Amino acid sequence: MPSPIRFLASLAVGFSAALTCLPAKAQDAQTAAPAATEIQQLEEALTPYVMPKSGPFRPDRIAITQAAAIAAWAGSPHANASSESFAHWNREGEIPPVCASCHSGAGFREFHGLDGSAPGMSKIPTPTGGVVDCETCHNANLAQIAEIRFPSGLMHPVATVGEAPCLTCHQGRAAGTNVAKAVADKDDDTPDAELGFINPHYAVAAASWLGGYGASGYHYPGKEYSGRFFHARPVTTCASCHEPHSLKVAEEACLTCHQESATGDIRLSRLSYDGSGDLTKGISADIAANAGVLKQMFTEYAAKVAGTAMVYDGHRYPYFFADANNDGRADEKDGKPVVYKSWTPRLLKAVFNWKFVTSDAGIYAHNPHYALELLYDSIEDLADLMNRDLAAMGIHR
Repeated sequence: MPSPIRFLASLAVGFSAALTCLPAKAQDAQTAAPAATEIQQLEEALTPYVMPKSGPFRPDRIAITQAAAIAAWAGSPHANASSESFAHWNREGEIPPVCASCHSGAGFREFHGLDGSAPGMSKIPTPTGGVVDCETCHNANLAQIAEIRFPSGLMHPVATVGEAPCLTCHQGRAAGTNVAKAVADKDDDTPDAELGFINPHYAVAAASWLGGYGASGYHYPGKEYSGRFFHARPVTTCASCHEPHSLKVAEEACLTCHQESATGDIRLSRLSYDGSGDLTKGISADIAANAGVLKQMFTEYAAKVAGTAMVYDGHRYPYFFADANNDGRADEKDGKPVVYKSWTPRLLKAVFNWKFVTSDAGIYAHNPHYALELLYDSIEDLADLMNRDLAAMGIHR
């Protein structure tokens, strides 16, 4: 009796030959039949699915390799094709090269040369429809990436293969060095038409994790900043805390040592950075409080010093809009909000640091002291002009 593979191969070849004969002239049987060696090659290439020996043949009874990982990924933000991260360009049908390196699995592979192309920014857009798929992170060629360039110009060495995608796409798109260059040789408190909001981008966890070493925030001259946050071992990489497929924080690992009820309640410092004196709340509360103080101060500065009131709308880019009539809402022209244009160097520095800190929801765990330093220095830079006494406020660096 012929083997199942030989039977399938013969059947496939016969069917193919029959199809080729239908619309054309009859062919010679000898020329239509493949040589025996071709049959053997086809047999070797085929890997037929082997049905279980007994039923019932229900879907839940058929094992799928890595089913748990696939299910976890499918429910994660990385797989959500309808989210703004991936659907933003659906109307255009293509993603600009500068965005595709992170907002498309295919774009990421092309950017790093993992698809056989030369590493670097693509010269053509990437079609929409992709997400951060399996091959983005499960790619043998990731091992060839030795270092990742950050917006500040830092070339950071990749410690493990799994770090490369995280460091590439969670580093932000601008750094404090961009701000410093934009405001160079300009008067701190004079609105300048050449200035505009500089966006650090979103979910900048890798940038905040590297802290002052990564120099992604705006660093005020003469100040020192905490470097990369080194957690106690074995927590050393992104995947130490984040399940790599679902992206959920492995809270049980955190709460093994930290005795709080939730990760947001974790606190080691015995200093109240927000001046409340409450050491029972998590360090995340101090960061949020000081971020609120900074926002209030730069909003007040915009109206009193820059000369035009400002409103923030986190749902509309570029987020900061003019409010000339001081009604708490963005002015509109032709049905569109009026973009804020009365930027001064001092205002731009403070707003950049505020946006950087608040763009990383987990900065309290990634690098809390770097966040507090950026906030404090920005508040301090505005304090005199806003008649604020930092000592009286009780906030700390």
